[in-house]
Amino acid sequence: MKFQKNDVVIIRIEDMSQTGEGIGKADGYTLFVKDTVIGDLAEVKIVKAKKNYGFGRLMRIVEPSGKRVVPVCPIARQCGGCQLQMLDYGEQLRFKEDKVRNDLMRIGGFEDVPMEPIIGMEQPFRYRNKAQFPVGCDREGKAVAGFYAGRTHTIIPCRDCVLGAEANGEILSGILGWMEENHIPAYDEMSGEGLVRHVLIRYGFTTGEFMVCLVINGAGLPAKKALIDKLCGIEGMRGITFSSNTRRTNVIMGDKDQKVWGDGYITDHIGKVKYQISPLSFYQVNPVQTKKLYETALEYAGLTGEETVWDLYCGIGTISLFLAQRAKQVYGVEIVPQAVEDARRNAELNGIENAEFYVGKAEEILPELYEKEKVRADVIVVDPPRKGCEESLLETMVQMKPERIVYVSCDPATLARDLKYLCGEGYEMVRVRGVDQFPMTVHVETVVLLSHKKPDGHINVKVEFGEGEGKVPLDNIAKRAEEYKPKERVTYKMIKEYIEAKYGFKVHTAYIAEVKRDLGLPMYDAPNAVEELKQPRKHPTAEKVEAIKDALKHFEVI
Repeated sequence: MKFQKNDVVIIRIEDMSQTGEGIGKADGYTLFVKDTVIGDLAEVKIVKAKKNYGFGRLMRIVEPSGKRVVPVCPIARQCGGCQLQMLDYGEQLRFKEDKVRNDLMRIGGFEDVPMEPIIGMEQPFRYRNKAQFPVGCDREGKAVAGFYAGRTHTIIPCRDCVLGAEANGEILSGILGWMEENHIPAYDEMSGEGLVRHVLIRYGFTTGEFMVCLVINGAGLPAKKALIDKLCGIEGMRGITFSSNTRRTNVIMGDKDQKVWGDGYITDHIGKVKYQISPLSFYQVNPVQTKKLYETALEYAGLTGEETVWDLYCGIGTISLFLAQRAKQVYGVEIVPQAVEDARRNAELNGIENAEFYVGKAEEILPELYEKEKVRADVIVVDPPRKGCEESLLETMVQMKPERIVYVSCDPATLARDLKYLCGEGYEMVRVRGVDQFPMTVHVETVVLLSHKKPDGHINVKVEFGEGEGKVPLDNIAKRAEEYKPKERVTYKMIKEYIEAKYGFKVHTAYIAEVKRDLGLPMYDAPNAVEELKQPRKHPTAEKVEAIKDALKHFEVI
């Protein structure tokens, strides 16, 4: 049976996608349905129909799954923040553990994954120490704050997210009241007019300190005293700042913030380490689980006090300072200058003298230092952004031959890709553990321990070179060396130039990456193309696919 848009069907949800959508079939036709869980019998309206699969909107639950629970938040379904709030928390943990395991097997090619039980939360609500609320107007023109509905920029009014601190509602009410009383307009994305765009609230769980940053479409903030009067009486309020962002962009924060009242930072602790956090600082949003995440990374690192450790993508030094408590020397690398300033200040704040920090891209700083200064590492800890590591960095890590690599990842797919490379270059996967850093969402953090393989033993062989019986001719050695000489590295640029010269048309890097992915080949040379492949896109034509395959054959990639 052929299904079309607006058809209504009843299906049993049999599986869940990695983005949290329920998956069911109607007469063999696969449908992805948001807000459903495994076991639901659901009435679904088809909103997009493709040849072999489609997307549906949940109309009603005919028969609820035993895994379904009533969401704590009344707007959980409309809001785009939580994808799994209707799923029993124990099932959420199983879903995330399976997600990590399946990506390592499917993308990384690992048959045996040494998974350890995922680390969940006792109380999986009210865990976020950071909240960003977009500000806009409702149909009556009144200022509202809340969250964007899924895949839209329509604001769902909400002053109290059940994942955030309880005082957030009081702070938002104060800001919206200040706007109304002082006739301060909310930002309008369509016209680019209005002043207040976002409200950023940061909270120190161990200190009880709050900080507020208003993102504004202008150079200055009016009625400052009235705003201070509204907010400074809230218990724990430590500082008020604003960040100017006048660009028509989806990027929330401006380049810097300016102080309005109080301090420009709050203080928080993870374990025994104290951190100062400014509005622009990268700091894990779940401090309870962050402590468990870092303790796991520290355990995997196996430090005795004699090791030299490199912490790549170190941010404000959160992991670096944790490691420095047990290492001989820690070196951190981070691209954001302000984050490195924070890291150095945090090291000083904690009296830690065995941590040094570099500003720059990890994939540039480490290879350069290794090439020029032959820096070494007993342990490398890497915590990259969602796109994972670039191949140049992985190559340098392999060349440095640390005893152990601890890889902390927020994306199991790019983790699997990078581990496939590292385990093909002399490392073995020893331990893997998920940490539920973001309950009620599909996201999961993973910690992996890689160990450098050691030879089982040594065999001494006596060889005589030259002519005659029992000797190895030198000509044979030269011939074998030529046969096993490493091939020239084939770049995306070379492939594109070959295709344009031979076929007379150009191909996008993303198309090459897609063909390579379909063939099971790595795509390290085009990290941006890998990111593009996660988004809706046009696929290469059959003609371009054949041209790309021809180029790959020409360069002996396949």
